[in-house]
Amino acid sequence: MIRLQTVEKYYGEAHVLRGITFEVRTGEFIAITGSSGSGKSTILNLIGGMDRPDAGKIIVDGAEISAYSDEQLTLHRRKKTGFVFQFFNLLPNITVFDNVRIPLLLNNVSSPDRAYWYLERVGLGGREKSYPWQLSGGEQQRVALARALVHDPEIILADEPTGSLDSRTGALILELLEQIAEETSKTIVLVTHEEYVARHADRTVRISDGVILT
Repeated sequence: MIRLQTVEKYYGEAHVLRGITFEVRTGEFIAITGSSGSGKSTILNLIGGMDRPDAGKIIVDGAEISAYSDEQLTLHRRKKTGFVFQFFNLLPNITVFDNVRIPLLLNNVSSPDRAYWYLERVGLGGREKSYPWQLSGGEQQRVALARALVHDPEIILADEPTGSLDSRTGALILELLEQIAEETSKTIVLVTHEEYVARHADRTVRISDGVILT
């Protein structure tokens, strides 16, 4: 599903990724681990089409997205991928339901049924009219997960999804991710600096100073 070939990335003079090469199989749940600044979040941004490599290729489902135009990358983000972030990235002034529905609107899907279904799936049925600020951190992350799934993307990209949660709440989010991976066969790439989080994945890829270790 995902293949990176000798990918290089610079931010100014900082050499962030150095010849990164690895593959992720369809339906696989992998964790990318490393210390802060190791380049793991940069890999996620490149796979998700939020950034471009300076050299090398990124191939997703047979298409070389590193050669895409800006317009093609926008469609890739909207249709192919779902994003889960450390700090939820929910819009505070609209309801939980409207937050979840955003990817459907971007993809011109008018039916609200999928938004209701996924809120039920993450255990938040009945909270559709709540606002993000009325929810706990764990509940907000479940909303973010429902939003990432609602448009049925093939790939879920999770950047430190438990980083702002206590250990118990984080474990519940990870269990939910595992269940979804098993039930839907979606490809999941999760970035974390915590080993206990990485253990929930099928496989771990370790990165240090922009280089893959294992």
